[in-house]
Amino acid sequence: MRISRLGVLAVVAVMVSLGSGCSFYNRVMARKNLVDGAKAYKDRKFPEAEERFRYAASLDPEGETLEGRTAQLSLARTLHSEYIGNRSDKGKAQEAIDAYKVSLPQYLKDLKETEAAYNANPASADAQRMYLNSLSSVNSTSSAIASLYDNIQMPDKATAWLEQVAKDQAYPPTARARALSALAAKQNTCASEISDTPETKKTVAAGDGKQAYQYVKPADAAQFAKLQQCTTDGMALIDQAMALEPDSVKKSGSLNPDTMSDVELALASEVLKIFQSVRSYKASLINQQARIAEMNGDNSGRDKFKADYETAKGAMNQLGDVVQKIDDAVQARAAAKEAAEAANAANANGSANANK
Repeated sequence: MRISRLGVLAVVAVMVSLGSGCSFYNRVMARKNLVDGAKAYKDRKFPEAEERFRYAASLDPEGETLEGRTAQLSLARTLHSEYIGNRSDKGKAQEAIDAYKVSLPQYLKDLKETEAAYNANPASADAQRMYLNSLSSVNSTSSAIASLYDNIQMPDKATAWLEQVAKDQAYPPTARARALSALAAKQNTCASEISDTPETKKTVAAGDGKQAYQYVKPADAAQFAKLQQCTTDGMALIDQAMALEPDSVKKSGSLNPDTMSDVELALASEVLKIFQSVRSYKASLINQQARIAEMNGDNSGRDKFKADYETAKGAMNQLGDVVQKIDDAVQARAAAKEAAEAANAANANGSANANK
């Protein structure tokens, strides 16, 4: 998982803007170190950032305050970035994992509170920002842990972690769906490594000078059994993820990005992109089922799965169109803001020159 510098800076910015109820001294010291740490992080001075965030986190080790939670998560992300800068340092990756695992219970508690406040007053900009911050923190953190385990060649631990998240109802549907999708992706890869090879995927003439693919069983019966098992397991996982899809996703076609605030766009994107991935793997695994049916000589079954695949792909593309509209709106607003700032700067320079 790639860690963006903006991830740490955004979390710190939200924390500073919203305030907290910690003691005056700890509040001042934590904020000072968070701001200094964020600057060091932005400048890629990761050891300094780590020191600042570690100290800020020590002022509230239980994460009772927003400052403490922000510091712990920022520390984890900094350690993650340090590992990315030197992937041979697996010890740093393990430190990042451990720091993320300290952060998660803090943000799960925070999410419960901010979600309740958001549900009570969904039109409140502050409630939206706080809910988005805690939701995205839980989603990204739970995913980052699995990614780090994979990066340091501990796939069994990555799988065990994803299974733990998927089953734990303390996690939001988005985090659980993302975990299930990641597990299903592993099964889809397992299936593709068998079904998408020169041995099983033959090019044949389809008439009118066109070509098509014909799928045949692998010579090794054990490999065909593995293909079937991976596909079955993957579909079971993706069905669980689909069952978590909220009404906001199902009804997302009615969203109008032009009428949404920046934070509303960010919140919608946070949720929709996860289920866009879920729908993508659903389509891919149905395609594996079509290949297996063809390998078994079951043409009617193949045709049914192909029809199901087109339906699933349509649902995926429909959601993808909504996500693209949101992304376009975000980019357009950023460009407009940049243009306005440039115009204001030019006007200011013009006025200054005219007064000389």
